[in-house]
Amino acid sequence: MENSKTLQRLSRRLETAAGKAIADYNMIEDGDTVLVCISGGKDSYAMLSILMALQRRAPVNFRLIAMNLDQKQPGFPADVLPRYLAELGVDYRIVEQDTYSIVKEKIPEGKTTCSLCSRLRRGVIYRTAKELGANKIALGHHRDDIVHTLFLNLLFGGKLKGMPPKLLTDDGAHVVIRPLAYCSEHDIARYARGMAFPIIPCNLCGSQSNLQRQKIREMMAEWDTRYPGRTESVFTAMQNIVPSHLADTALFGFKDLRVGQTLDAMDGGDLVFDDPFQESLPPATSVVTIQRSES
Repeated sequence: MENSKTLQRLSRRLETAAGKAIADYNMIEDGDTVLVCISGGKDSYAMLSILMALQRRAPVNFRLIAMNLDQKQPGFPADVLPRYLAELGVDYRIVEQDTYSIVKEKIPEGKTTCSLCSRLRRGVIYRTAKELGANKIALGHHRDDIVHTLFLNLLFGGKLKGMPPKLLTDDGAHVVIRPLAYCSEHDIARYARGMAFPIIPCNLCGSQSNLQRQKIREMMAEWDTRYPGRTESVFTAMQNIVPSHLADTALFGFKDLRVGQTLDAMDGGDLVFDDPFQESLPPATSVVTIQRSES
């Protein structure tokens, strides 16, 4: 670990952001057992480090169990994570499951493997959480991941749907949390370099150049370069939804709108057609021209 003031400030910033996200969404409660999913990438390493730091001074007691899924990818250094986690002194479980062979068998050459790989991983993670008695599952997705997922669903799936900071599994058995929801990828990358985490690259999916997510990453990177703060602004927008100004009839009663009604301001809809300056305008003068028809 690089013992510098810059790294210490960065660490505090990330811990503050993660702590706020945990508090805002009530991610971790007293008595929780949190299964922390570690892939060997910068994000999951950072998440574990931050959660361990928060655990030491949290007002509630909770247990952390680090978990890595060894998917039997060729060349995967199986000794790196057990050694690192043992040195940290954190409880951990290494699960060996050959999902790599299944993915390679089912997905044609040249096609993206992420969807199937993710489903298989998720099944193993849920099973492991149940075996260990973990009621919370922590994933290392950060703010950029959440925004990228929004645009993926918007542009390629036709849905206004993102990646929530907190999610109940379909069977109701576990709650998935994303403690890094308020953290930027830029800060996490700097933190990972400063901490010298033993990064393990994913050669199964990370090397695919045709990923739609990669296209979204490039698009957002260009936006942030030209207009700094765009990713942060989009994430803020995801927390400020105005149903009356979208088009989903299941979220807002468009069919029941009638002249003379007064809308509930709780919806967040803006008055006077979104123009905040309307009230300051002087009364308009109307000129009415009546053309008489010749008899």
